[in-house]
Amino acid sequence: MPIETTDRACFFLDLDLQEAQVQPIASGVAVVYTARCPDKETPNEDAAALVTCGPNSGVLAVADGFGGQPAGEQAARLALQALADAVDRVLETGGTLRAGILDGFEMANEAVTGLGVGAATTLVALEIDDRRARSYHVGDSMALLVGQRGKLKLQTVSHSPIGYIVEAGWLEEDEALHHEDRHIVSNMVGSPDMRIEIGPSLRLRPRDTVVLGSDGLFDNLPVQEIVELVRKGPLNEVAELLTAKCDRRMRSPDQGQPSKPDDLTFVLYRPQA
Repeated sequence: MPIETTDRACFFLDLDLQEAQVQPIASGVAVVYTARCPDKETPNEDAAALVTCGPNSGVLAVADGFGGQPAGEQAARLALQALADAVDRVLETGGTLRAGILDGFEMANEAVTGLGVGAATTLVALEIDDRRARSYHVGDSMALLVGQRGKLKLQTVSHSPIGYIVEAGWLEEDEALHHEDRHIVSNMVGSPDMRIEIGPSLRLRPRDTVVLGSDGLFDNLPVQEIVELVRKGPLNEVAELLTAKCDRRMRSPDQGQPSKPDDLTFVLYRPQA
């Protein structure tokens, strides 16, 4: 299935990519990868989107339709399309990008709920506007902002019982990666109680790297390992390293390493120097 495009947006829906795709956006470069869980025959329930909003602005997004729930792939698709439509509408009417993204989350929730089959998805988006970045998320898909020297400038908190326990300091991350309840998500698109978490506005420095990913990434690689992999080197090579490591962990992890076979999707972004 080919990548779907509109005048502003590029959608990566139900794909099983062999290699990451490189796209210019917001005075920088994004690299997108999405693939099904190893040996999986059903659709990829992860998806990603890039929305160009101007020469120096854009929106990056990842959605992870809930496995085991009806229409997971459709929920992820609807969420990203609703987000892109809302951003497009607000740009046409002279509104702010922030307002468009928030409207997009609300429209996504209405669309997924409207399926009437109990479908749900996560949704994480990053607004880039004139070298400033802000995250928005629902669920356990995450966003990171990493400096070239490895400083973690942003890490969103997973909307899950285990995510909150880790954030509170009651459980170490390596323990959380092996916890039997890690799959439980407490906030989702497709719920009447959906809550949108908005991150701080952060200045993007030269050689900073943004990471948006589904739990196929974050359940197989600890955050610090991801930081060390993404902080330097060409983004296409970084993407190859991430996919190879995740695939290896999913298929045959070494003793003590995390392993959760799952669909894998991530978006990497760097501003141009």
